[in-house]
Amino acid sequence: MFDKSVWRRFLKRKSSIIGSVILLFFFFGAIFGPLLCTQDPLGQDVANMHQWPSLEHWFGTDYLGRDIFTRIVYGARISLTLSFTGVISGSIVGILLGVCAGFFGKAVDSLISRLLDIMLAFPGLLLAIMIVAIMGKGLFNTAVAIAVFSIPGVARMVRSVVISLRSSEYISACRVMGASSLRILFTHIIPNSISQIIVNITLNLGTAILTASSLSFLGLGVQAPEPEWGAMLSKAREVVRMYPFEALFPGIAITLVVLSFSLVGDGLRDALDPKLKNRS
Repeated sequence: MFDKSVWRRFLKRKSSIIGSVILLFFFFGAIFGPLLCTQDPLGQDVANMHQWPSLEHWFGTDYLGRDIFTRIVYGARISLTLSFTGVISGSIVGILLGVCAGFFGKAVDSLISRLLDIMLAFPGLLLAIMIVAIMGKGLFNTAVAIAVFSIPGVARMVRSVVISLRSSEYISACRVMGASSLRILFTHIIPNSISQIIVNITLNLGTAILTASSLSFLGLGVQAPEPEWGAMLSKAREVVRMYPFEALFPGIAITLVVLSFSLVGDGLRDALDPKLKNRS
């Protein structure tokens, strides 16, 4: 699937390269940043509250004197972990539902489709808010909300791909040759759906970052004193006129990560598009 032609098409898009570099920077910061930061993300220094950016505090300090740069670095670990955990978990469930609905059809398809319709009746963020409101605040419940939020889109996409593949000529040929349904499913249909699934997951990761930040901003997600970007923005809005840098840097972090996932997802979609294989 990821042969040389795919990588060549992906690398032709400058925007995809830029998005990949930014994401690698944040991943590096999330993994190794805490080992390099000298400040404690939870350490309070009330004598140095609302300090503007300087050599000692690159992004300044917040209302409790905590170093904003350090908190953004640690916040990358929380935000990326939430995003990946929620999206991967939700995508697994969505793939299973989509495959069952598209491959078996009839009553199974009708039942699963009605369930997805109910979930899609709620706007994505509203669905996440409802789940967190029912289950309670916290890191785990936020991940669960993101997972449930991710299910219907993935399931609908996989269902449409499976239905398209199921009616193709080579699947009919496999049936004529005596291949079982499970063999066709795991040997032909699922492998040929992987490229669309990867693109969908990549795009959903950016949405998940935004959803997690929105929940924390509203006070429903990750709770203080954890250094989560949305929670940092929520506190910074109270003093944004006097100390705009406290909201600026977490906002830039959220924007860059969400934009980067979108750029990489668009690049993968073009690179993995079968219609483009003959153009390389």
